[in-house]
Amino acid sequence: MPKLSVIVPFYNVRQYAPDTLRSLRANARDDFEFILVDDCSSDGTVDLLARAETELPGAVLVRHERNGGLATARNTGIDRARGEYLTFLDGDDWLAPGYYDRLVATIEELGCDFVRTDHVQCTARSRLVHRVPHGRRNVRLRPRDAILPAHRSTSVDYAYAWAGVYHRRLVERGLLHFTDGLRTAEDRPWIWKLHREAESFAVTGLLGVFYRRGVASSLTQIGDVRQLDFIRAFDEVVTETAEDADAARLLPKAVRTYCAIISHHLGSIERFEPAVARKLKAMSAAALRRMPQDTLDEVLRSMDAERATLLRRLRRRALPGAEVAA
Repeated sequence: MPKLSVIVPFYNVRQYAPDTLRSLRANARDDFEFILVDDCSSDGTVDLLARAETELPGAVLVRHERNGGLATARNTGIDRARGEYLTFLDGDDWLAPGYYDRLVATIEELGCDFVRTDHVQCTARSRLVHRVPHGRRNVRLRPRDAILPAHRSTSVDYAYAWAGVYHRRLVERGLLHFTDGLRTAEDRPWIWKLHREAESFAVTGLLGVFYRRGVASSLTQIGDVRQLDFIRAFDEVVTETAEDADAARLLPKAVRTYCAIISHHLGSIERFEPAVARKLKAMSAAALRRMPQDTLDEVLRSMDAERATLLRRLRRRALPGAEVAA
């Protein structure tokens, strides 16, 4: 069994893939495997990956015949992974040399289900360290204790799958796979499930992942209908949290986060195509009506006046039948 499986989806990132692959080579070890998942790229990315399969120790290339999105590509990698531990990297990001050595040593020392790490956000020449929003570090903790408080950013709001490492027992318990087909916000139901159902985790200040922002081909930069998958993602978060034995405490956090994301998208609605903008409003209104209304009322009372007014107005405009499929 390999010690570590690194799952790296690629889709039309030929410009950035060489940096990613070089950084993987600087992290190679005899007991590491690198599962390179090409999600049906059309720009020549797969040619770089085919060469990497022969040159990068431990590399395995898996090719999708049709584009399935990031969640599906990660699931493909999880299904192929053989490692005692698993981690992720996106095909346009990169790593510091030797980072995975230190990451594996950390989770083995702490002996927990998963470890979350800080990262460096890179926008053009700017570098900014982003910290896991949790104060206690390098100690084993209970994940569900890191979900609250509702009014502050917590570990479930730091949803980057590649900012951490995960023990294989999470795969065996059905906690590491993503919701198939989600094209955005795929990390959100995933991070909530981990924190509700895993038994132990830890946070460390280890830095080594460099997250590239502002990539023109990134879905976060594109205002098309795929962005609306956040509705499906957060519906899943709210539904599953409502079924939790501790729902009374946890639901306000899930609903508040959902409302904040709706407000964020409405605040930048001009970046969407007109038809998508109309769909965003209709789907968001329907989503507000689906939320537990007593919890929603509580959340709106606790939010700032501007966002609360926007969301109340949107909820009033919702009509039965306003449900719009993504």
